[in-house]
Amino acid sequence: MREKIMAVCDLEEAYAFRMAEFISRKAAIPYTLHLFTETEELENFMEKHDISVLLIGESAVRQLKNRPKIQNVFILWEGEERYDTDYQYIDKYQKPEEIIREVVEHITEPEGWDAARVDGRMEQRLKLKIIGIYSPVRRCLQTSFAVTMGQLLAREHKTLYLNFECCSGFDRMLRKEFQADMMDVLYYFKCAREKLSLRLPSMVQNINGLDFIPPGQSGFDMQSITGEQWLELLRMIEKISDYEYLLLDLTDGMNGLFELLAHCCKIYTITKDDGFAMAKISQYEQILRMNELDEIADKTVKCRFPLFEKLPTDLNLMTHGELAGYVKAIIREDLYEKQTE
Repeated sequence: MREKIMAVCDLEEAYAFRMAEFISRKAAIPYTLHLFTETEELENFMEKHDISVLLIGESAVRQLKNRPKIQNVFILWEGEERYDTDYQYIDKYQKPEEIIREVVEHITEPEGWDAARVDGRMEQRLKLKIIGIYSPVRRCLQTSFAVTMGQLLAREHKTLYLNFECCSGFDRMLRKEFQADMMDVLYYFKCAREKLSLRLPSMVQNINGLDFIPPGQSGFDMQSITGEQWLELLRMIEKISDYEYLLLDLTDGMNGLFELLAHCCKIYTITKDDGFAMAKISQYEQILRMNELDEIADKTVKCRFPLFEKLPTDLNLMTHGELAGYVKAIIREDLYEKQTE
C-alpha cells in the first residue's frame, strides 16, 4: 500500500515544531507526518513523493516556486490578503486542536479521519472558569489568598494567575528580573494579535506549579486599557490556551473593574472586623446596588480570615501553613462541591 503523507511547513520553527508535536502525539492521524521549516526542502520532497495533506504557513506558501499539486492544501492564515482563494484557509494563531478539527471537517479524503477518534485522543476542552479576587479593603492578604488558591488549584488543574496592581512587588518577592510582563502581552494583543498565541508561552512564568504573567513594571500603564479590551484579552487567552482556571487579582486602580467582576463565575471578597473595613465593604455593596450589579453580589463570597500566627514569606511555599488550610476548605466546599450539584 502506498504511504500516505501529511506535511507541515512553516517558516517559524517554534510554531512548526509545536504543531508537529501536537499532531504526532494527540491527533491520531492516518498519515506519516513530515515537518519542514524551509520551502526549498518541501519542494525537493514534493518532487519525489506524493503528499496527501499539506498544512502550510501563509508566509511559506508565498515563497513556493510552483503551485502545490496536492488535493488537500490548508493555508495557515496569518492575517494578510489571501494568497489563493482556491485553498482552504485556517486561522494560524488558534489552538492546535482547533486547527486539526478544521482539517478533519474539510479534508477530501476522510478515510481514517474519524473526527470522534481524533477528539478521543485530545483532552476534552473545558470551559475556562474565571475567578475574581477583589476587596475594597487594603492590606487584607488579598494577593496572598489569590496566589495560595492558584497554587492549590494548579495541583489538579492548569491555572493562570493575573495580577492587576500598579505596584505588585512580584519581581522583588521572587528576586527575579522578568524578560517580559503584562505590558508585552498587551502590546501583542493590540499591535500583533495574530502572534500572541505563539508568544504567550514564553511570557508565562511559574511559581510552585502556578502559571502567571508577571505584572507590568509600571502598572500605571495598564490604566489605559478599557474594560471591554480586558474582556477581549481574556476571551483570546481562553481561545489560544488550554487553561481550566483563570484567577484575576483585581484592584480599584483599573478600568473595567465591574465588567471583569461580572465576567467571573465566582468572586472572593476579603473583609476585616475594623470600622473602616466594614464601612468600605458597605459602601462597595451600595455602589453595586445603585448600578444594578446584583449579579456581582450574587456571585460574591465574603471571607473573613482568622488571626494567622505565621504566614509564608516565600511565594513558593504558599501551599503550606494556616492560610493554605483555610483556602483548601474553600476550594473543597465552595468550588468543587458546587460544581457537582
